[in-house]
Amino acid sequence: MRGTTVLPGENDAAGRPGALPMHRLEVPMRDAVPFAIGTFDSIGPMARAAFPHRHTFYEIVHVTRGRGTHVTDLAHWPLRPPHLGFLVPGQVHHWEDAAGVDGSVVLFTEDFLLDHPGDRDLLRLLAERPWPTLGGSGAAGADRLLADLHEDYARGADACPSVLRALLHVLVVRAARLYGIGPAGRRRPPGARPGAVAGEFTRLIGLGDPALWSVRACAARIGVTPGHLTDAVKAATGRTPGQLVREARAHEAKRLLARTDLTVRQVAGRVGFDDAAYFCRFFRRETGVSPGDFRRGAEVRGGA
Repeated sequence: MRGTTVLPGENDAAGRPGALPMHRLEVPMRDAVPFAIGTFDSIGPMARAAFPHRHTFYEIVHVTRGRGTHVTDLAHWPLRPPHLGFLVPGQVHHWEDAAGVDGSVVLFTEDFLLDHPGDRDLLRLLAERPWPTLGGSGAAGADRLLADLHEDYARGADACPSVLRALLHVLVVRAARLYGIGPAGRRRPPGARPGAVAGEFTRLIGLGDPALWSVRACAARIGVTPGHLTDAVKAATGRTPGQLVREARAHEAKRLLARTDLTVRQVAGRVGFDDAAYFCRFFRRETGVSPGDFRRGAEVRGGA
């Protein structure tokens, strides 16, 4: 498995200039397992990338030593190892002043969660949390599970994907318990309950892809009608899909304003606005400040 990165100024898969580097995992062979685990050194320089970037895959980071700061979206988290951190597709992150950072990095795609699709909900919730310092049994348990994942993955062609999936599932569930997140339960087909549909909708609009910022597009991706999607999201969240889409667009605009040198007009285009003035009104309505004021404030705060 190897990675590719779309850098600023290059074109992404949609043919747009890359505002934020996008890192992808490419499986070299049809039957290769879309999963990798290694040390920070063996995974490569992107494991400690000092520039804001995002992934199309999930990442679990087990930091056992080192100092510096991990920045996720707009939040700064100083390192106090050991940590067990989670990142989901579309999330923006980078490392600041990292020195001596070591541990394990686990990478896997959406397809790898087929045996335990409910883990997507837990991973999304875990990715919203800071990286607490592990202690006692929590640290020991993480060490054991990561060691088992390393050992089974190292078997190469003899590795059993179902064992890797099972170990990953245990790691995710135990981390959720450790961080006080309730069990997601066994996921039923998307049409079976409103919460499953709403969770998938939330995941899709969080990817930062303007093509998915519509009820119709998300409904088609999930496999339900737009009306069903609207009813399910309302039932599960008490809010309309339109409200959640507006929040997702504003959040993506914040990421771009704080982490790139794009002009306000370019940011407007990246989040789906042809009219920069209309975007400015939208952003002020959603955040309470203008795009320019937000960017200046992010520079002063370092994006915190």
